[in-house]
Formats: sequence, structure tokens, C-alpha cells
Amino acid sequence: MKPNIKIPDFNDVPFIVIWELTRACDLHCLHCRAEAQTERHHYELSTEEGKALIDDIADMEYPMLVFTGGDPLMREDVFELAEYAVMKNVRVSMTPSATPNVTKEAMQKAKDVGLSRWAFSLDGHNKDIHDHFRGTSGSFDITMKAINYLNELEMPLQINTVISNYNIDYLEEMKEMVMKLNCVLWSVFFLVPTGRGKNEDMITPVQHEQVFRWLNKIKDEVPFDIKTTAAQHYRRVVIQDQMRKNKADKEMQIRYLDALDQGKTGTIDGLGRAPKGVNDGNGFVFISHIGHVYPSGLLPVNCGNVRVDKLSNIYRQSPILQNLRNPDKYNGKCGVCEFRHVCGGSRSRAYAATGDYMESEPYCVYIPKALRKKKTTMTS
Repeated sequence: MKPNIKIPDFNDVPFIVIWELTRACDLHCLHCRAEAQTERHHYELSTEEGKALIDDIADMEYPMLVFTGGDPLMREDVFELAEYAVMKNVRVSMTPSATPNVTKEAMQKAKDVGLSRWAFSLDGHNKDIHDHFRGTSGSFDITMKAINYLNELEMPLQINTVISNYNIDYLEEMKEMVMKLNCVLWSVFFLVPTGRGKNEDMITPVQHEQVFRWLNKIKDEVPFDIKTTAAQHYRRVVIQDQMRKNKADKEMQIRYLDALDQGKTGTIDGLGRAPKGVNDGNGFVFISHIGHVYPSGLLPVNCGNVRVDKLSNIYRQSPILQNLRNPDKYNGKCGVCEFRHVCGGSRSRAYAATGDYMESEPYCVYIPKALRKKKTTMTS
């Protein structure tokens, strides 16, 4: 029996707001969408501007706020901002870079101010793969040490992993390692060629499908929850599997909740997972270090600036974001796909590949029913 969940209207409020506090970072990741620099930008949003942004997010009630970068720990006011957000009843989590800034003292401070979760990136099951991908020797060891600190402090841990040609052959090893780290959520990212990300680092469309099926297979075997980023078509794979298992249920519809089994924590959104499908600009919005509003950090199309207008106004009124929230307007096979309202494909990858964020997901192998019927009609 499905829990009774408040379903937000994504035309009115986002579910997740990502704020890039700074682009400063000491790592040199091969895939960095921010193309991070060693120094902070002079025009970053100030502390007071950040608090005004948090006020607006709090007024929208629903969103979860994620501090990212660069490295958010490069800002001296990061915990002041986090404490202010918590005081405003905004759920806050953070994704710091694995650098010497990640100390046990910093984690204790995060816990004291009320951060709901801390996320670390692990992109390989050993230091050779991870450090190469992160462009920094010693990053793996710092990450593992920091995770031990986090577990000592009993703070919820999220592991982020970018799937690429560097680690595609070691997914079983990655799963075994993540199982030992006492994490609550494994967030599996699929590379989008933006920033420093390169096409040649991406896995193939067929490999995307293979990884989706593997994730669907292991999701009931592991002690943590799994979600994907820039891989909306994983939802389609999960729903197809549910539909195969429920052949006798002729009333079964294509619904996002069928792709989101009740979480290990006992509530569907207990880990901050949306109760319906999130996509770029559709339940999801990104604020850059200088206040630009994008559908996501991987889709760098400017929709406005929070120094000029409130985030809530930009989110609701931007024609770009309104288009992204209407899957019936998508082009190509995504626009006619029966899964478009729960999947929709990665708008970021469509933009990176074609220059049009409304185009079809280029790394999806699925042929929609409408196109299969059309082909059958033409050949009969």
C-alpha cells in the first residue's frame, strides 16, 4: 500500500534547489561542469544576498536546498548560511569536495547547525581510478577518511558516483565498496558533456540501458536507496519491470511511484527523493555563484538572476522553465513517448548533444509505442 504523500505542483514550486555557493575548489576533476577555479569570484552572492535567497526558498515551503560548488567549504560563511536556512525550516544538505577543508571539526559544525545530510563523491573503487577522475592525487584517501568521520558523528551519508568510461567495468566492485560505507543513498550520475566533461568519456546508449537494468536488479539487494541523476530513463526501466511483474493488473498505469519503491527509511521521500519525476527545470532549479538561474547545473541556459528578481518568480514565469515543464512539447521520440511524463529524458544531455533542450534524449535506446505502431502501419 502506497503511503499518502503530499504531491507538489512543479509548476509552482521546485522540489530541489541547488545553490552553487562558489566555483572555487582545489580539485581538478575531469568532468567538472563548473570548470572550477582555485580562487573565489569577486561577484559571488554575498551573505546577505544568500539569506534573501533562503527567505524566498522558505516561502515556497517545499524545496530542499543543496549547497554545492566548486567546494562550498571555500566560503567562510557556509555554516552561517546553513544555520539560517535550518532556522527557516529549509532542509539543507551539502556536497563538499574531498580536500583538507573536510575536517572532523567542520562536520561536527555541520551537524550542530542541523544539516540534514552530507554527500561525498566516489568515482572508483580504488585510488587509481578515483584520483585520476578527480584530477588530484590523494583525493580517495581524504574521502575515505572523511566518510569515517561522518559515520563516527552518525550523520547521514550520501555517495555520489559519476558513471563514465573510467569505471564502467567496475560497477560490482563499486557496489561492494558502497555497501561497506554505511550510506543511506547512492546517487548515480551519468556523464553530461558540459564544462570539462567530454563526449569520449561517456558510456554508449546501450551501456546506459545495461547499467539501468543492473541498478534495477540490485536495488532490492542493497541496504541503501539508489537514485539517478541525468538518467531520467532509468525510471522507464524500473516501471517496465514493474509492469512485466504485474501483467495481470490491466489497470496499471505508467506512474512515477511505480519507479520509486518505498525507501529503506520507511518513507518514500525520507531521503529527499521527489514523490514524482524531477527533470531539469521541472521540480529542479540551479542558482550559480553569481546568481544566474538555470534549469540545472548541467543545462547552462540562463533564465534570470536572483539579484534582479525572486527565484520563485523566475521559476514560475520563465518561458524556458515553462517549456521544460511540458513534456508534450518535447521534440522527436521523447515528445511522443508514453513515458514522457515520468521520464522525459535528460534535457541537459539533449542540449549538450544538439543545442536544443527540447530535443530527444540522445542516449536512450527505447522506441516509443507510437513510433513502433507507425512503422508497423507503413510496412503492412
